[in-house]
Amino acid sequence: MIDSLQEFAGNIPDWLQWAGILLVSAIPFVESYFGAVIGVAIGLHPVVAILMAIIGNVISMLAFVYGAGAIRDKATKNKEVEGKPKRQRLKRMFDKFGVPGVSLLGQTLLPSQITSSAMVGFGANRNVVAFWQVISIILWGVLFGVLATLGIELALR
Repeated sequence: MIDSLQEFAGNIPDWLQWAGILLVSAIPFVESYFGAVIGVAIGLHPVVAILMAIIGNVISMLAFVYGAGAIRDKATKNKEVEGKPKRQRLKRMFDKFGVPGVSLLGQTLLPSQITSSAMVGFGANRNVVAFWQVISIILWGVLFGVLATLGIELALR
């Protein structure tokens, strides 16, 4: 199966393979980790697959962070933000783990686009959220890209 997938992808120009990985990695729930796996599976060099997956995921996440920040700024302009009990409980959880914890571990449950937007919605500094999300996207993308590379090399033996 891997051979036929790589043969199919081999007929597509390299730049289009790279662009495809970049675009697919921008999709929530695909992210850098599955984008890297897909890139390695189609036969891209692991460094290229991981890099394209990270770039696609980062671009998408940044659009969500700064878009959510702009919406929050407009919604809270000249207003006090009062939360419902459920929102306050979620905010306490966010306060407990902070931006780094939610960024690094949040991708195990939700896409980076959703967790980053939620953190900005809670009032976290969007630049801090973007920084930690980029770190998380890189770590998850590299981890899954390396695992995919090792797995495919093992499968092809």
